[in-house]
Amino acid sequence: MTVTTGIELELWVVDQNGRLTDGRAVADAHCRIEPEFVTSMLEVKTAPRDSLPALRRDFHEILQTAIRAAHAGEKRLVPLGTPLTASDGETHTERGELFEAIYGDGVECAKNCAGAHVHFERDETVRQLRTLTALDPALALVSSAPYYCGTGVQSSARAHAYRLKCGEEFQQFCDLWPYADCVADWRDRVDERFAAFTSLATDRGVSSAVVADHFTPENTVLNPVRLRECQPTVEWRAPDSALPSQLLQLTADVEAVVAQTASKPVVVGSPGLHDNRVGIPEFETLRGLSKAAINFGLQPRPVRSYLEAFGFDCSAYQPLSPRIADGDSVTEADARSLCLAQADRLEADVDDGLAPPSTRDGLFEGA
Repeated sequence: MTVTTGIELELWVVDQNGRLTDGRAVADAHCRIEPEFVTSMLEVKTAPRDSLPALRRDFHEILQTAIRAAHAGEKRLVPLGTPLTASDGETHTERGELFEAIYGDGVECAKNCAGAHVHFERDETVRQLRTLTALDPALALVSSAPYYCGTGVQSSARAHAYRLKCGEEFQQFCDLWPYADCVADWRDRVDERFAAFTSLATDRGVSSAVVADHFTPENTVLNPVRLRECQPTVEWRAPDSALPSQLLQLTADVEAVVAQTASKPVVVGSPGLHDNRVGIPEFETLRGLSKAAINFGLQPRPVRSYLEAFGFDCSAYQPLSPRIADGDSVTEADARSLCLAQADRLEADVDDGLAPPSTRDGLFEGA
């Protein structure tokens, strides 16, 4: 089965010295480059594609345009899960200002976290939701930032901060949700969260009418797995921002698992791919594996064994976090140097054509 797939990649914009800077002008260079709600971040978005070569070509062309536009403004683009040290994150939209008013100090996480989002065309929706939830530990394959606001060390400081540091009231909008039993169950959860969000907003002086003008139930939840009604896709938001070639490889590997849900039931039991089913663990077991993946990456044997059961070759990935983690904190000067080094890696990755074709290209062929 071929699944139509799209990728969104959030990038930090820095100046020639590695300091975060306003990147909105870069977004003017292409219709698929969009500013985020903080001025120092933008997002590149591919069109939906039903072959990996087409997805690679699209990703390559957009990123080339973004890099050229950044250079024209004496800026660089950085694919890291966090900027390593704290960003003051100036917002520039009314919706962003409302997030600040509603989340309060908890909005710092959104201002200091950058991820990658993979959209899969909806087919067997519940099976896809359950499978992508179960693949949460695969974030360890591309973890890129061990520090959040200058301290660490987690393999994915972004996932740790985004899910847990927004405040207890807001974790329901950012953390991993239990498996869904049906689409109606998922939609009920989204509606319940939107009601809770509206209530929290009211408590902070933002009226329900203003919330309704700027938010929908669908875009209020920011969890690692989302059902997108408008596209329509199932969106996997677990990974850090990372090098595009590694994200393409991860997309191919995850798509290979998702494709099996078209013909196989997804059941709680022995995790992994089986002849007649896709097995997923009990949710509490999954949470433990995700926590280990976030904190220690691919180091724990249970994480590697779990991913291998789903067909991932962990040795084929080179996550950045363990290579740049050096002590339990990072200085501002070192963070800037690391950001510039990752900007260099991005440009080399794009210049190489986003790496040679994956051994799994055949999964996407025929389009």
